[in-house]
Amino acid sequence: MPRYSTLPSLALMRSFEAAARHESYTMAAEELGVTQSAISRQVRELEAALGVTLFRRVGRAVRLSKAGIALRQELGSDLERLSGTIGRAIAAGDGASLLSVAVLPTFATRWLVPRLPDFKTQHPGIELDLHSYTTPFSLEQQRMDLAVHFGRADWPGAQMRKLFPEHLVVIAAPTLLGHPQLSTEAQVFDLPLLHLTSRPDLWSAYHDQLGLDPGAVFPGMRFDQFSMLIAAAVAGLGAAILPSYLIEDELASGVLNEIDQITNTSDSAYYIATPTGQKNEAVQVFSNWISKQVQQRNGRRSG
Repeated sequence: MPRYSTLPSLALMRSFEAAARHESYTMAAEELGVTQSAISRQVRELEAALGVTLFRRVGRAVRLSKAGIALRQELGSDLERLSGTIGRAIAAGDGASLLSVAVLPTFATRWLVPRLPDFKTQHPGIELDLHSYTTPFSLEQQRMDLAVHFGRADWPGAQMRKLFPEHLVVIAAPTLLGHPQLSTEAQVFDLPLLHLTSRPDLWSAYHDQLGLDPGAVFPGMRFDQFSMLIAAAVAGLGAAILPSYLIEDELASGVLNEIDQITNTSDSAYYIATPTGQKNEAVQVFSNWISKQVQQRNGRRSG
C-alpha cells in the first residue's frame, strides 16, 4: 500500500496550517471562509489521525505544542510545493508550461510587470506564477524555477546570470526644485532629503562624490520600502536617490527631475538565479526575454 494512502486529508492540513500560522482558530476561519467551529473540529480530527496534540489552550487563546511547531515548520512549504505541482499539471493539460518566478516586490511592480504583455504576446504557451520575496531562499526546496536577485552573485545553490548593474540617480519633484533649477548639484543638500532605511549611506556617498566637506549629517524622513520613497519624492516631500529603472515613467513624464547621477562603486547588480543543474526550456526563454528587455532599456538610455 502506498505511504500516501494514510495521509490526512488536504482540508485538515490546510485548516491546521492556517490556524498554526495565526495561532488563532478565528483568524484561520476568516482566511479560509469557514466557521471557527469547523477549524476546531478539523484540528481535532487531525490530532486524532496523528495521535498527537497540536495545540494547547492558554486561557481563551491557543498555542502550538512542540508537535504542532514541528509540523508547522514543514507543512507550509509542503503545501506551497503541492500548489505548484497542481498548477504545473493544470498548465500542462492545456499544452502550456508553468514558470514559477520569485521577484523582489518593487522590481516586479515598477519594472517587470509593465513589460509582461510583451512576453505574453511572444510566448503565449508559457504561464507565469509570480511570487514576491525579500531574502534569498532555497529555489529547489520552494520549487521556484528562477528568481530575479539584487546583490552579489552569491545565491546559495543557484547559478547566476548577470542582468545589469544598478544605476542610481538623484531626483526631486519639479515643485520642490522650483524655478530656476538648481545652479549646482551641491544645492540639493539645501533641500529636504529622503532616505531608504536599508541603505542609509547613499547621501553620504553622493556628498563625498561631489568633494564636499566630510563629516556632514543628513537628517530627513526615512522609509523602509522603495515604493514609499518614490511616493514621497513625487509628493514633493524631499529629494531622493533612486535606481533609475524604478522611476522610468516619472522621469519620462517630468513628474520627477534628474539632478545628477551617482558613480556606481558597488559590485552589486541584478541577476537571474536558477537552481544549479536545472534544465528547463521555459526558464531559458524567459531569461533570454528579460535580457533583451534590459538591452532595449539600456539602448534607450544611451540614446
